[in-house]
Amino acid sequence: MATLILPGEWVKNWEKSGKHEFVQLCKRLTEKIDHGCQIKDVQAALYELCWQGVQGNLKLDLVASVLGEMMELRDDMPSILADVFSVLDLETVALEEKHKRDHYIQLVGACLIFVPDAILKERLDPETLESLGLIKQAHQFNQKIVKIKTKLFYKQQKFNLLREENEGYAKLITELGQDLSGNITSHIVLESIKSLIGCFNLDPNRVLDIILEVYESRSDQDDFFLSLIKSYMCEALTLCHILGFKFKFYQEPNEETPKSLYHIAAALLHHNLIELEDLYVHLLPLDSAIVEEHKLVISEAKQIARKLVMVVVPSDKSEDKEKEKEKEEEKIAQPPDNQKLGLLEALLGIGDWHHAQSIMDQMPSFYATSHKFIALALCQLLHLTVEPLYRTAGLPKGARGCVMHPLKNKRAPKPAESFEDLRRETFSMLGYLGPHLAHDPILFAKIVRLGKAFMKEYQCSEGLDIKDTMETLLSCFLSIADQVLLPSLSLMECNACMSEELWGFFKLFPYHHRYRLYGQWKNETYSSHPLLVKVKAQTVEGARYIMKRLTKENVKQSGRQIGKLSHSNPTILFDYMLSQIQWYDNLIGPVVDSLKYLTSLNYDVLAYCIIEALANPEKEKMKHDDTTISSWLQSLASLCGAVFRKYPIELAGLLQYVTNQLKAGKSFDLLILKEVVQKMAGIEVTDEMTSEQLEAMTGGEQLKAEGGYFGQIRNTKKSSQRLKDVLLDHELALPLCVLMVQQRNGVVFLESGDKDLKLVGHLYDQCHDTLVQFGGFLASNLSTEDYIKRVPAIDVLCNQFHTPHDAAFFLSRPMYAHQISSKYDELKKAEKGSRQQQKVQKYVAACEQVMTPVHEAVMSLHPARVWEDLRPQFYATFWSLTMYDLAVPHAAYEREVNKLKAQIKAIDENPEIPMNKKKKEKERCTALQEKLQEEEKKQQEHVQRVLHRLKLEKDKWLMTKSTKNETITKFLQLCLFPRCIFSSIDAVYCARFVELVHQQMTPNFCTLLCYDRVFSAIIYTVASCTENESHRYGRFLCCMLETVTRWHSDRAVYEKECGNYPGFLTILRASGFDGGQQANPLDYENFRHVVHKWHYMLTKASVHCLETGDYTHIRNILIVLIKILPCYPKVLNLGQALEYRVHKICVKEKEKRPDLYALAMGYSGRLKSQKVRMVPENEFHHKEPPARNVTPASQQNGPGTTGKPATAMMKGEDGFSEDGDRGKDKSQTTKPVNKANTAAAKVTTSNGNGALNSIKTIKERDDKEKSGKDKKEKKEKTPGTTPETKAEARREKLREERAGKDERAVREGKEKTPKADRDKVKAEEKNKDDKTKAGNGESVEPSRERDAIKESKSKEKGDRSAVAGCRKSPVPRSDVADTERDHKRRKLDSHSSPSHSSSVKDNSNDPKESASKHHLNYNSVARSKSRERELEKNELENAVGRCKEKKEEKERKERKRDVGVGEREVSLEPKRRKDENGTNSSKNSQCESPCDSPLSVEKEKSKRSKSSSKEKGDSAKPERTSTGGKKESRHDKDKSEKKEKRDSSGGKEEKKHHKSSDKHR
Repeated sequence: MATLILPGEWVKNWEKSGKHEFVQLCKRLTEKIDHGCQIKDVQAALYELCWQGVQGNLKLDLVASVLGEMMELRDDMPSILADVFSVLDLETVALEEKHKRDHYIQLVGACLIFVPDAILKERLDPETLESLGLIKQAHQFNQKIVKIKTKLFYKQQKFNLLREENEGYAKLITELGQDLSGNITSHIVLESIKSLIGCFNLDPNRVLDIILEVYESRSDQDDFFLSLIKSYMCEALTLCHILGFKFKFYQEPNEETPKSLYHIAAALLHHNLIELEDLYVHLLPLDSAIVEEHKLVISEAKQIARKLVMVVVPSDKSEDKEKEKEKEEEKIAQPPDNQKLGLLEALLGIGDWHHAQSIMDQMPSFYATSHKFIALALCQLLHLTVEPLYRTAGLPKGARGCVMHPLKNKRAPKPAESFEDLRRETFSMLGYLGPHLAHDPILFAKIVRLGKAFMKEYQCSEGLDIKDTMETLLSCFLSIADQVLLPSLSLMECNACMSEELWGFFKLFPYHHRYRLYGQWKNETYSSHPLLVKVKAQTVEGARYIMKRLTKENVKQSGRQIGKLSHSNPTILFDYMLSQIQWYDNLIGPVVDSLKYLTSLNYDVLAYCIIEALANPEKEKMKHDDTTISSWLQSLASLCGAVFRKYPIELAGLLQYVTNQLKAGKSFDLLILKEVVQKMAGIEVTDEMTSEQLEAMTGGEQLKAEGGYFGQIRNTKKSSQRLKDVLLDHELALPLCVLMVQQRNGVVFLESGDKDLKLVGHLYDQCHDTLVQFGGFLASNLSTEDYIKRVPAIDVLCNQFHTPHDAAFFLSRPMYAHQISSKYDELKKAEKGSRQQQKVQKYVAACEQVMTPVHEAVMSLHPARVWEDLRPQFYATFWSLTMYDLAVPHAAYEREVNKLKAQIKAIDENPEIPMNKKKKEKERCTALQEKLQEEEKKQQEHVQRVLHRLKLEKDKWLMTKSTKNETITKFLQLCLFPRCIFSSIDAVYCARFVELVHQQMTPNFCTLLCYDRVFSAIIYTVASCTENESHRYGRFLCCMLETVTRWHSDRAVYEKECGNYPGFLTILRASGFDGGQQANPLDYENFRHVVHKWHYMLTKASVHCLETGDYTHIRNILIVLIKILPCYPKVLNLGQALEYRVHKICVKEKEKRPDLYALAMGYSGRLKSQKVRMVPENEFHHKEPPARNVTPASQQNGPGTTGKPATAMMKGEDGFSEDGDRGKDKSQTTKPVNKANTAAAKVTTSNGNGALNSIKTIKERDDKEKSGKDKKEKKEKTPGTTPETKAEARREKLREERAGKDERAVREGKEKTPKADRDKVKAEEKNKDDKTKAGNGESVEPSRERDAIKESKSKEKGDRSAVAGCRKSPVPRSDVADTERDHKRRKLDSHSSPSHSSSVKDNSNDPKESASKHHLNYNSVARSKSRERELEKNELENAVGRCKEKKEEKERKERKRDVGVGEREVSLEPKRRKDENGTNSSKNSQCESPCDSPLSVEKEKSKRSKSSSKEKGDSAKPERTSTGGKKESRHDKDKSEKKEKRDSSGGKEEKKHHKSSDKHR
């Protein structure tokens, strides 16, 4: 300011212009002072001028002259200048520059002319005055000042008290105590008091004290005494002293301050006769003592809470009780009253909120209102404040309420007339009251009802201005709810009415506002006040007491206790209960049942507590092994489903939480949604459905509910409606679907970074299952309009939302069904009474109208080249239909109707049921029965319409210009595989759709090729599936196999359903002609070969997966095998191969991976139970041909025909034979064709027997029962495992039984073989050896089969050398056998089919060709022998080199032991070998089969060495006739099958393998 008032230019040019400018400035400033401005500016200007003189910038005489001119501007200018001199005096004294001090003295001396000496003596320092000469000595001057001040302020005047007369006080009291009802006013009384003081020389202060005493006794006369005191008193401080003396009188221990004194003090404060600050210092206790007391109370509360929570030893409890008694004794000497609280109560009583608020501000929070009398006084003031608004807005209809009389005090808070008025003081009062509103439930209810009224008004408000005001009021009400209402509810003692009243207010808030309030209540409120700390501890103790005793038997009693405890403190109670449930999931049932006594508010709080527990960041949602979801999460999810179904709890918060978790890329919490939908809607998702349940799921909604689920969840109508309403109101239906669809891939590609593969698969399955379940709920519960409104078009779903096609069609499928149904109803209404045919036509028209846009939309889903093979119409038809459209589950409907009839019958027969209940139950069952029958009829009509539509559409489905191979590839890739693993019903649908397309005779659809692709390449599909997808894929394969098995089992069925169908037409290329092509249907025999090939491919894939060692491969293939067990395996040797591999899995995984062990053991047990239904391979696909001619053919893998003049294979464009099983062993090209002349060589079972037909097996069992020699044969046929003493007995018994067995074998052969067949056999046996060498044209895959070819050829050498009667092996044959067996076990996956089941053959009925072909076969044998001998030599030498050293010692021992048996079996060996070459054309092909006997390696080696010694002896014997050989072979088979029946599990398998070794060699 200095630079502004006196710039430097003015000082430089002072004489010229500076002085004039300064004088003008001062004049302007003085004029402003006259108009009300402050005097500081003038003082600053004068100060600057003087300071310039002191510094020497201006001459002192010039400064003095200007100051003299200034004196004329104002009268008080000398006083202003004296103030400036006083400031300069202080500043210059402190300066070191003495010349400035001298300048200052000179300047003041120059100004003495116009500044009076008296003013300077008041304001300047004595030393300065002495320097100026105004006083003589400064020291004397100071002493004089002290004396004067002492006399003025500290010396009392002496009164002659005896001059006062008592009569004056008596008259004074009489005057004040008179009746004041008349015209007596305070002014009249005051005049009388003045007269009494003057007359009787009364002390005025004592008079004032007496006035206050009388006022205290007559406190109802506020107006009179207040006006009297206001007129009488001269100073407020004097009145404060008198009041303070009165309060001090009551500050002794055990003294009680009268309320009247508080009242007059409050009244004087309220009328501003005294100041609160002046009176406050006279009151006790001190503020510091209050703070210490508050801290002590908090610490005591926390200590009590700790004692309640922690477990205390009994001795400690007794000590605590003693301490508490001591404390109580100490408290007997009560301290004096808290006068500050008494004054506060009085202030609240008269309505002086301003002073009351000031007192409470000086105390700790809620300290004042923690005293009940203060809280009640404040509540009373609040009653008066809100009463008018409550009467107009909050009072319920029909309620009268108490009449509240307003305060007479005009200065009290104004009553609220509108919600805006509440902001003035009401909200503030409630904030100071806090949790202690609990003392007045009526006021609590009033505030809550006002809140409800406001929320209704808030929801109806419109306009920006009103909206802003309303938003402010809303935040105020939320604060009141958080800081006042909920804490007060905690302090109320189980007041359910208040809880319900509060819910009426809270339910008007959005759930996120409510949950925020509950969060504050639970986590922060209880730590804000000592009382709440104690209440929390007591609630936890009560909850612990209840939960310890909660069982199923005392649910009702415990539920009532829980209800009482939850009315006031639900958050604490539920938090403890949820923590217990997370540890002990068996509490879920009793807890859910015990919650029926809760209030609506408590249910809402429970929902919040559940969500908070789910979102607890301190809890891991995975177990420590990181492979499974934590049990606590599973328990909470199960609780969610049960609680939300049973009780009317709002679901929006929980569903939004799941949605938010999905947005964040977390899929664990989908478990919650799955449980909620399952329990509330009754929709289960499980891949463990039985076939009956699955059949029921293909029907209508009623059939699904009755027979489709494991648990019959009834009465879901209300709960499912609640769930639907929440989803629609909060627009969560489509977001949840889309997020789940996107999260499926997110689980794999985003979440799975460091997660275990098993957990990733589980999360993927959970996500997918929940999607299927949720989509099913939406489809069945949403109306047509709601569904269509929320689900976008298929191209939008796929292209914009990036939804996979399978999920997109899953969501859109119900929409198409709704639209078609609606359109069909419209067309029907247009023409009433139309015929059935016309109805069908209308249905087709409705389908065309609805699906045409879909056909156009799906074009954008795939590249254009896709539609070159498939048409969009076919694609859309496949994806838009369901099993409900294709077939009616009549059996399921009938089954459920019969159940209901049985229930009605049981109800009638039960005498304990009352009659009225019987009637209700029977009515219910009858109504259900009628609904099911009506539903069945409706579905029947629907299916007929759909099938008619498909019949009309089928010709347009597939492109005729594309190859069948490409068509099937696209169909599998885009349709079949994605959908068959989507759900169990979709798996069934895919299989049935393929069958339907076949039955519809769809052009250009090769059914055979489709089935072949499905069965021939399952390894990669199985390996890429999750666990649940494996269940579905297995179910799909099972349904496909069911169809194939039905066709395979009966020629008539096959001819009827497949004979002339285009799906079974094959283009054959005959090998004997150049390029000749013809399209023929696949005959029944070759179809059976093809089915065997499929079974083999399934076995091969299964063995591969089982031997990989990979967890996913093994688990998935076991699941698939379990699912397809009803239809596979059907062939004995394939089943044994699987049994062996599964047995290895059981042994290997028992300790490592228990879940795989459990799966494998389960499958192993089931597989063994299925063994009785398995048949040998020749029964599975070897049939008698119509003619006996045999055609030498070059065999090709793939489906083919039997009985044609030349072998044929399928044309390459169908991609069938070339891609089929090409792994045939070259040894099969030199094997003889068996008596059935089929294209497949016969495979031996793992016990060494040739596969026999079922009739022979039955006869053999009869013979075994008659013989009674089971144990003897068992001992004789197990040389590798029995002691040597038993071997001697076995040799003796062999001699005795040989003759009888030979005769029985001949007899059985005659009985079991039809006459015509026996004749054919006799004719065949002559040429048997020549036929064995036919068929050398088999296609082999070189890279896989090289080792297998070498091994099989080395075996063939052994057989042929025996026939020729020469010994070419210089070493024991057991070495060769062991080596070959080891190679076969190692290279199982590279081996091909055990038979020629997949080859296409042509057997001619023309007898003219048979002779020439017989001649060719004979020559082929002669030509091949020389080559085979050379190969044999090489193989044997290599085998000897590898195995001789390893086996020599053991072989020598075995040879000694078994030499006797070998000698006795010499005569049988040529016959057996001939029979093998003549009738069992592919005995040795078991090497190629994946069928290894489940024996230990040691047992196999011992048996091989023994069988090789036998064959050495056999090679020296002459060759028997063909007939004899055949009979002998049967004899061996009989023996082995008998032994197999008798043996125990261990010995049984050993004998099987021993016999297998004999036959093999």
